Amino acid sequence: MEYLVVLYNEVYKILFLLIPILVSVAMIVWFDRRVWGFVQKRRGPNVVGPFGLFQTLADALKYIFKEIIIPASSNKVIFILAPIVTMTLALSAWAVIPLSEKMVIADINVGILYIFAISSLGVYGILMGGWASNSKYPFLGAVRSAAQMVSYEVSIGIIIINVLLCTGSLNLKEIVLAQQNLWFVIPLFPMFVIFFISALAETNRPPFDLPEAEAELVAGYQTEYSGMMYAMFWLGEYANILLMCALGSILFLGGWLSPIDIYPLNLIPGAVWMIIKILILFFMFAIIKAIVPRYRYDQLMRLGWKVFLPFSLIYVVLTASFLIYFDLLPNTGN
Repeated sequence: MEYLVVLYNEVYKILFLLIPILVSVAMIVWFDRRVWGFVQKRRGPNVVGPFGLFQTLADALKYIFKEIIIPASSNKVIFILAPIVTMTLALSAWAVIPLSEKMVIADINVGILYIFAISSLGVYGILMGGWASNSKYPFLGAVRSAAQMVSYEVSIGIIIINVLLCTGSLNLKEIVLAQQNLWFVIPLFPMFVIFFISALAETNRPPFDLPEAEAELVAGYQTEYSGMMYAMFWLGEYANILLMCALGSILFLGGWLSPIDIYPLNLIPGAVWMIIKILILFFMFAIIKAIVPRYRYDQLMRLGWKVFLPFSLIYVVLTASFLIYFDLLPNTGN
């Protein structure tokens, strides 16, 4: 009986996580399109429901009822597994994201490492889909994605080291609480900018959407997918975008902390502040897609390896030197 109670509690926690994320993805897609429409002087979604709010729901229903076509020459098992792997990994990473001091499913001491590991595995879903399709365009898109994600994960990892030097903990809640007096975006502003640009590349967002560049690769690794299998890739992509926005909020913008600890701002729940910060970062994602032209692939690789990587390494040295010189290294209890 005790085992069933524990199982029920865990299932409840998982549903408490998944349902809001799935609903958030639907709303974020609508918001994304509205921002593009505003920037390009179009209306965006405005027909299905008030202000087009039900447009994403209509698209989801279309995907559900659309026929799933599996190419005859594809590796059918891997072809089917690829979108499942992509969506599952994208949703799994949210398990350690704290929306407030008490709203977190798994408050583990190595939350940063968990997210880094899950995001690193995400490339496998794309590689599986591109290779199993047995078509040159999906395969080229998958290879591009593998190189791109690996390249920019290196930069993101070194950027995170700067934050860890300032906090002395891998726990995401501890990182947020360490910013009660000063958000890390101020002393680590160059790292915040590089993190944001690297997050664009990590999630295949414009101007770095080269793995699915429709001009030369039709749709990249997604070319042969249709129906719900395509929707699962799409869902995983937007869940990853929201994850990067949440991670940026936690690492640099104080997570659920209020910007000013004064009345009445300090009465607003922490989860509301967290959601506001995620939306602000996502708005920046959407604006960049609407106004920045796509990079060439050689420019993308050069930016990651010859600009971001050396600069991030130098900043780690500067951060460590500053903390040691002024005796500001965090006390980890050792």
